Amino acid sequence: MRKSYLLITILLATTALVGFKSFSTIKGNKPGKEKVIIINQDNFDKTIKKGIVVIDFWATWCHPCLRQAPIVGELSNEMKKVTFGKVNIDENRPIARKFSIHSIPTLIIFKNGVEQERVIGLHDKATLKQIISKYTK
Repeated sequence: MRKSYLLITILLATTALVGFKSFSTIKGNKPGKEKVIIINQDNFDKTIKKGIVVIDFWATWCHPCLRQAPIVGELSNEMKKVTFGKVNIDENRPIARKFSIHSIPTLIIFKNGVEQERVIGLHDKATLKQIISKYTK
């Protein structure tokens, strides 16, 4: 029984460390490495208004969100025609409610302020790039 608790404790600690590493990336601790805008009530409407915009709805306690954050950061550097933003659903509940965010991570792709597509769950970089690229042509 004690071995089970020890194993669970080790797994939780490892997951927390991996999540922390990912979270440090999403917070932008490596200057100039990503171009993801932190979105809140004040800048949401202005950000999605023009062009192709991908908004990542996430939370600090969501491990799939923390794993997806570096992928979104890499895409923000590679896809110059697309604006990337992130909304912490715990800090911006009205935005999450407005878009009926029930599962995270959720990416919403906007074109000139109009929702085009939703991508729910953790996805690899190639899949996300293929989905987003449909709107840049």
